[in-house]
Amino acid sequence: MTPLHAGARVAVRTCLNIGPDDRVFILTDEPTLAIGQALADEAAATGAAVALERLESYGERPLRRLPPALVAAYRDVNPTAGFFAAAALPGEITFRIELGDFIRGLGTVRHGHMPGITPLLMTDGMLTDYNRVYALTMRVYELARRSRRLRVTNPKGTDLTATFRPDRRWVPSHGRYHHPGDWGNLPEGETFTCPDRVDGVVVADVLGDYFSEKYGLLAHPVRFIIAESRVQEVSCADAALAAEVWDYLRSAENGDRVGELAIGTNIGLTRLVGNLLQDEKFPGLHLAFGNPYPQRTGADWTSSIHVDVIPTVCTIELDGRRLLTDGVYEPDILADL
Repeated sequence: MTPLHAGARVAVRTCLNIGPDDRVFILTDEPTLAIGQALADEAAATGAAVALERLESYGERPLRRLPPALVAAYRDVNPTAGFFAAAALPGEITFRIELGDFIRGLGTVRHGHMPGITPLLMTDGMLTDYNRVYALTMRVYELARRSRRLRVTNPKGTDLTATFRPDRRWVPSHGRYHHPGDWGNLPEGETFTCPDRVDGVVVADVLGDYFSEKYGLLAHPVRFIIAESRVQEVSCADAALAAEVWDYLRSAENGDRVGELAIGTNIGLTRLVGNLLQDEKFPGLHLAFGNPYPQRTGADWTSSIHVDVIPTVCTIELDGRRLLTDGVYEPDILADL
């Protein structure tokens, strides 16, 4: 078994529980074809019927909207499970949001979402113990969904407070998607919500959207000043990067508004790798500006962009209870996992 196939087997058998009665739709692209093929091979090995499609067949990249022909292909296959394993290109976030809304709207598909997946992630984050990730995610979710206030600090200058509303949902993303309509990113491990209000400073070492693939681990961290959930200032030793981020956040309505706050729960990860898809699951906290995933969190607003920012070595308190210290979960949180 190749390393790619080992990670694909975890995705197929552990995360999505695919078996001989399933119909599997795998959407990949030319740069990621080896991973798409490994997922297809492992799904077929369970006895499932598999359809493998490439994004390039449905239009010129980057795709800006969900192509009707792709919708028709999904409906023809009528899948019970599926994966999106493709590069995360600049400008495709609206397409991926529409694709996600469509798949979740079907209510019948167990879906593993893998935008920006790489061979490294398939042999790292995908080979973690997802039973432990599940247990920790649900433990943190139960604490978070009852909380009203969070504070996070780190040695680089992050000092942030967030408050939560009881009508906004926390979503546990634990990597175990075994029921019709279940959905999650892979590699997995976080719980997230749309906060009511965020104020303070966050200093990020990794950025999301197309910045992740373009810059990886940042040579110089990016500092965001936030007031009443809106970005007031972006600064960095790399002035061109700061300007690029600022312009992008201002390019869409609510693009500069905090739409997501998440707590990472993948304790199998040992380092950041510069890829947002995995790094946002690292134990700690991340924010995202823009789209708050309203169908999932209950937020009453939206945006056409979604840019994650990841500070490191975080100390996090929920309603005064210490959850992590310097990026490490407290012993009572990890007990009996």
